[in-house]
Amino acid sequence: MWYHTFVKYIFSAVFTKEKGGYSVLCPELGVASQGVDLSEAEKNIKEAVGLFIEDMTTEELSVYSDARANSSILKTFEVSHV
Repeated sequence: MWYHTFVKYIFSAVFTKEKGGYSVLCPELGVASQGVDLSEAEKNIKEAVGLFIEDMTTEELSVYSDARANSSILKTFEVSHV
């Protein structure tokens, strides 16, 4: 019996509002995409990352398979300047 074992990988996505939609970047891989709304931008970055990692080895991807404990934290903050 043939079957596939799927492994989930965890990546970050940074969304930026732009004129006409959103750009999105996966900083771990340097992969970018865009969409007219957040939902489309998320769908597009997932597709782009999926295509990008197709040629990566299991060893290269192992860093991202259990990244929850070591995941990046993205927080915005404000700084005032006179």
